[in-house]
Amino acid sequence: MTVKQIIILILTLVVVLLDTHTSSSKREELHIPYDGKLDPVSHRISNALLSSEATKRADYRINRFLEYWHINGASVALVKDEKLVFAKGYGYADMEKKVKVEPDHLFRIASVSKLITATAIMKLQEEGKLQLSDKVFGETGILNSEKYLNIRDKRACKISVEHLLRHTAGFTSRYGDQMFLPITIAKKMNVPAPASAETIIEFALSRRLHFTPGSRGSYSNLGYVILEKVVEAASGKDYETYVQEHILHPVGIFDMHLGKNLRQDKLPNEVNYYEQSNAILVPAFDGSGEKVYRSNGGNNIEALGGAGAWIASAAELMKFYVAIDGKDKQADILSKESVAYMTKPSRRGFSPIGWKGTRSNGTWWRTGTLAGTSALMKQNPDGTTWVIITNTSSWRGSDFPKELNKLMARVLRSVKKWPEMDLFNYFEAQPTMFVFEDVSDFVDRS
Repeated sequence: MTVKQIIILILTLVVVLLDTHTSSSKREELHIPYDGKLDPVSHRISNALLSSEATKRADYRINRFLEYWHINGASVALVKDEKLVFAKGYGYADMEKKVKVEPDHLFRIASVSKLITATAIMKLQEEGKLQLSDKVFGETGILNSEKYLNIRDKRACKISVEHLLRHTAGFTSRYGDQMFLPITIAKKMNVPAPASAETIIEFALSRRLHFTPGSRGSYSNLGYVILEKVVEAASGKDYETYVQEHILHPVGIFDMHLGKNLRQDKLPNEVNYYEQSNAILVPAFDGSGEKVYRSNGGNNIEALGGAGAWIASAAELMKFYVAIDGKDKQADILSKESVAYMTKPSRRGFSPIGWKGTRSNGTWWRTGTLAGTSALMKQNPDGTTWVIITNTSSWRGSDFPKELNKLMARVLRSVKKWPEMDLFNYFEAQPTMFVFEDVSDFVDRS
């Protein structure tokens, strides 16, 4: 090996070691396992990068909105023609410490989680591990372990995977949403509080259905919690592991996770959650008798799992969207046929698969609301799709996404031309490797 080659090799190793140290330190701090892949897009951009004259009026409208509704923080991301042209944080991730929201902050996305679970089910069908027509319960069902065989209403044995996806399985919230009654159900099932997701499913099966599966629809968190168990049974893997390995990581999403119940257990780059000024304290979900806020121990977020427990940045949610949009500029994780089936409006008025609503003109939307957070993702026919997530409740409750929709309509009208840069492909400048034409370049000529 020549002197020139040795010197170049040493310089190369120095650059690689410095880069690896920086990346691994950042991932360690955020508890992201290093897997040799690129840093998440949300970690490669910043508010400073997105400050421009073109979007100044958008910034003004969003900040005014947060002030009017007493929202502490929000994150917004927008895709145009499958390019991420905008991703920015507003307000505070942590009011107490005055930490401002940046694009890499994670938020609870509530029922937007259902779109992730639905995608996992469609992926399993493409992998040949289940069919949407498969029955879920009964001795020949997907979930046929002994704990799920105490079925009071035999109509439950007719529940298919698709019934659960479309909220037509026969479960309702007539006597309350089962996923928010962990203490009551624990008492009825004679087990310690809080009732686990498995216990809540057992409880539901020990009661009569409210309608025959497939005959009508009723929105059900329980249905998507059951689908989480279907994913595990069909894949042979833990739900979160399957989604990350088969849905998220293959399309370059590395910082989406299932969230935790308590503020003390949140990820370092996760926001704090706040409630409206008149929010009341409720009994802790664990049956301790302590009075807490719903957003910090009142609701059992972890049991919600595939129905509402995912946390994500707005930028990576947009990366997830472009992987399931059926368009050609970015590679999809699902086939065009699967995407079309998920989004085709039902003639009977049933829910689309994963999405909250779809129209034949290409408008799709997915909402999510929990104490301390609200989210709305919407695809418009004009080629724009956006998501906005907040870390504060509103007195409007589950209707608050309607206000988010009005806000974003005003934001889109206020921007005449979005930046051309595709933030999905944005990288900070890396150290330059000089290529020396001759070893004499290093020689002292004095």
